[in-house]
Amino acid sequence: MTRSTPSKIDPGRFAIPRERDAVVHPDGKDVVLTNLGKLFFPETGATKGDLLQYYADVAPFLVPYMQGRAQVMKRYPNGASGDFFYMKRTPSNAPPWLGTCSIEHGSGSVIAFPMIDDLASLLWVINLGCIDLNEWYSRCDDTDRPDYLHFDLDPMKDGSTSFATVRKVALFVHEALEELGIPAYAKTSGSSGIHVYVPIERGPRQKEVWTFAKAFAQTMERLHPDVITAEYRIAKRPSGRVLVDYNQNAWGKTLASVYSVRAKPNATVSTPVTWDEIAAGCEIGDFRLDNVRERFVQVGDLWAPMKKPSGRLKLERFLVPPAPGARGSRRRGTSPPAPAESG
Repeated sequence: MTRSTPSKIDPGRFAIPRERDAVVHPDGKDVVLTNLGKLFFPETGATKGDLLQYYADVAPFLVPYMQGRAQVMKRYPNGASGDFFYMKRTPSNAPPWLGTCSIEHGSGSVIAFPMIDDLASLLWVINLGCIDLNEWYSRCDDTDRPDYLHFDLDPMKDGSTSFATVRKVALFVHEALEELGIPAYAKTSGSSGIHVYVPIERGPRQKEVWTFAKAFAQTMERLHPDVITAEYRIAKRPSGRVLVDYNQNAWGKTLASVYSVRAKPNATVSTPVTWDEIAAGCEIGDFRLDNVRERFVQVGDLWAPMKKPSGRLKLERFLVPPAPGARGSRRRGTSPPAPAESG
């Protein structure tokens, strides 16, 4: 069950010390923080302590989207400009109060992922050098039935796609979803694209959500071939297009969370935006570690509909019924089958 959290943020309410190391006590739990003065963003001068202070400030908005979900850790021990590595399994020295989510994978191995259920667990994960957060799309009580689907609108990595084109594609995607009566919410990725999310009622399995997302992306490509591609193979994507990436809906995949800082030179933040702001020309660099908290105080949590039980899409009405005798389950961690082509 989701814990009660404040509905607004109050920057500085929980102060992060600026000594080299410190112990703080959020939620009555001891959290050891280390190397607080370490430079994490050389271009801006922001330290590890500054990063922890940001997450402490936005925790009332952020934590509800993390609760009950496995967290994949992407660790930057030397800050945004250093090397990083992924870590799934909870370290053996984790505090006894930290909640974990044990998930069986296709190999038969069971991995206990950490969960972020409160401010204490949030600070503990960030102290490991995690700059952004990457939670599972499904909750731990049923890791094969997500409660949202999404589209990662990803420009070409060769620089041939402008962010103006990404915004244009986001509006196309919103328009198409709206015509189907599907609610959708947007956020900047904090990196180079836009994420479009749809809250759904839990029920369909992950592979069914993935199948719908692929069919939708392929339809968008046919409608707007001059700006959209659904081609997942990088070498075959046409220049100047935006990938409507459906494959991130596959089992076990993650994206950077809402309100996550990204490991970019100017410490951009994955920020909820309105469709009007996208139409008006918002930019990735508008939302940064040094300025975005003031926005959150002013506009509140634009992502709030994503956690409400009401108003969610019943995706089953868009799914093709399985053939008689078809098996409705699969081994966890295996790839989803090829989807039916949309008509």
